[in-house]
Amino acid sequence: MTDASDTGLGAVLLQQQGDVKLPVAYASRKLLPREKNYSVIEKECLGLVWGIRKFHIYLFGREFTLQTDHQPLKYLNKAMVANTRLMRWALSLQPYRFRIEAIRGAENVGADFISRV
Repeated sequence: MTDASDTGLGAVLLQQQGDVKLPVAYASRKLLPREKNYSVIEKECLGLVWGIRKFHIYLFGREFTLQTDHQPLKYLNKAMVANTRLMRWALSLQPYRFRIEAIRGAENVGADFISRV
């Protein structure tokens, strides 16, 4: 799960155990001054890219689901043509096998909380 706020990024690595998702790791960081000027989709995409890179050791070579509360990221491959920054980030994620799943903000509690702290 990833999330971005006006001040930071948050990511939570979860592992499915039966019907329960258990946390493996948490990560967060502040946005740099230039990143605070990004549009909402750019901040959310930055959170996605940063989270995948942060947990690279766990994710590379495995198929995984990335959950975000930002619906437009589901269409990242289609939207990348309009924005060069998004295109560059989408290209950097090509070695990973994942699908993006949009969830409600109320379900993204862990990543949302640590992105704001």
